[in-house]
Amino acid sequence: MNVSEIEQFLNTEFDGFKVELRTDQERGDIILGRPPYNVIAMSQREYLRQVFEALDAHPGVRVIVLRAEGQHFSSGGDIRGFLEASPEHVSKLAWNVAAAERCSKPVIVANRGYTFGVGFELSLACDFRIASETARYALPEQNLGQIPGSGGSARLQKMIGITRTKHMVMRAKRVSGEQALAWGFVTECVPDDELESATDALVEELRRFSPLAQRTAKKLINDNEDSPLKVAIEMEGHCYSRLRSSADFKEGVEAFHAKRPAVFKGE
Repeated sequence: MNVSEIEQFLNTEFDGFKVELRTDQERGDIILGRPPYNVIAMSQREYLRQVFEALDAHPGVRVIVLRAEGQHFSSGGDIRGFLEASPEHVSKLAWNVAAAERCSKPVIVANRGYTFGVGFELSLACDFRIASETARYALPEQNLGQIPGSGGSARLQKMIGITRTKHMVMRAKRVSGEQALAWGFVTECVPDDELESATDALVEELRRFSPLAQRTAKKLINDNEDSPLKVAIEMEGHCYSRLRSSADFKEGVEAFHAKRPAVFKGE
């Protein structure tokens, strides 16, 4: 799709969420909009994937933000929808939820209040999680006789280890934003009235960097998550060598020596 077609798609009236395109700030926001609990319908997940892909393809967007209206990020999915969905549909849920992880651009999520089930899984697929002190994280599927099905336990275990993951998954325990920061699965934990300003500040911080270097770093780090150390170091070297020939690296070096801000173009 060209830019006009992308923007036309992003202006669609989506079920359960909306999109705000702020090209003057080089950001695109996905806003869950079914308060008070922002329950995520089965059909909504497919559209969320498509919107992440569209924002990733938009040349005027450098940073993607996922946030929600109201006091809660999301209490999770529509439970009845699981009983009504076909096995084929259910088999695609993890792929749709992982859309933020597949984006080449950085993705920030702002969490407050309930961040449960698929809401938590969506958040875990993002690059930066900013938590309000009101945030409560949980994978409560054991209460339904189920387990997380869209990458929740798998991603969490990579971040916090097997013991804490069993605590959250097998006991369906809730974890506060402050505890999440201590355990290492959120980037920042801030007072609730500072959540939006903290998110805006991170957007502005990430905009300063080279889009090419950001894309390279994200893909390298994600790919190296499952690589042996020797392979990971080798891949880092290849990526470093590739960036040395970029116009952005040349601009960064020249700006450093001239003691001026660099102007990166992603080339």
